[in-house]
Amino acid sequence: MKQILFAGVIGLFLTLVGTPLLIKLLARKGYGQYIRDDGPREHASKRGTPTMGGIAFILATVAAYFLAKGITGYLDPDIDAGPTFSGLLVLGLMVGMGLVGFLDDYIKIVKRRSLGLRAKAKMAGQLIVGIGFAVLSLQFADNRGNTPASTKLSFITDFGWTIGPVLFVVWALFMILAMSNGVNLTDGLDGLATGASVLVFGAYTFIGVWQFQESCANALTLTNPGACYEVRDPLDLAVVASALMGACLGFLWWNTSPAKIFMGDTGSLALGGVLAGLAICSRTELLMAILGGLFVLITMSVVIQVGSFRLTGKRVFRMAPLQHHFELKGWSEVLVVVRFWIIQGICVIVGLGLFYAGWATDK
Repeated sequence: MKQILFAGVIGLFLTLVGTPLLIKLLARKGYGQYIRDDGPREHASKRGTPTMGGIAFILATVAAYFLAKGITGYLDPDIDAGPTFSGLLVLGLMVGMGLVGFLDDYIKIVKRRSLGLRAKAKMAGQLIVGIGFAVLSLQFADNRGNTPASTKLSFITDFGWTIGPVLFVVWALFMILAMSNGVNLTDGLDGLATGASVLVFGAYTFIGVWQFQESCANALTLTNPGACYEVRDPLDLAVVASALMGACLGFLWWNTSPAKIFMGDTGSLALGGVLAGLAICSRTELLMAILGGLFVLITMSVVIQVGSFRLTGKRVFRMAPLQHHFELKGWSEVLVVVRFWIIQGICVIVGLGLFYAGWATDK
């Protein structure tokens, strides 16, 4: 449990201190954001704001994870404080998706355009990272036979039949692409995606701790043995989630309106990837659609807008993604962000409620 606390505090400290240093570096190199010409007029003032800020919380998260391990092992040499395969795989997915986003951001800056990597190249990068994660997550079984991921679908635990490794890879890719692009679409207003992500990472910190306490490995001491969890490394997933929560919270200090730095695709693809990784490795894949409800809602607004225009020639929203629709209706940016955070908070409460109810009712 100490690792969870250390990881969160270290992640918070590193981004609070490190992000302004990154801002100065990016500003000195002229790595500023390009703004869409068809976006809300109020966004024109954001042109030139340093981007690629995701570098800050990606590095802070990785550092916080390993520092928490080192500090815990030093304070209590008798415990096994080393990294786990689940934790390393989820962190690797975050870093890999972040690298794809970094290339996208870098090309935008060098080519001085609002579009970076070509669609096929960006998709290829995401597929390579996603397939690597999916294949490796079915390896490294522990002494109970649990691998980081499962070939069964899951909601609050695994359920139903085994879909097999090939279909699992396809399913994992769908989740990774959906979440990474969902966070990318949400990242359109100062602090919106960062704050929403903090809430979800907080939920996964709780889920990891709960799954560890109610692990099937401890069946003889459980209050409800019929509802135990077969998850390979739940406590280490909580450490990763706590490090992410702290790092994103520190980044939010600088990313909130008026933003001094944007996360860019470097950050949004990394956050979406790691959210999918946490869901897959904690056996809560379908629950992610509720815990990350804001990302799903914003993604669906784009799907509806594009589908409606292609079928009828009419737009449902004034502009998609959804947050820009409300801006064009006259809501201030801060008002949209705070209200969307509230929506995300409700989604997290509902998701955690369902998670607990599943444990309480499964006898």
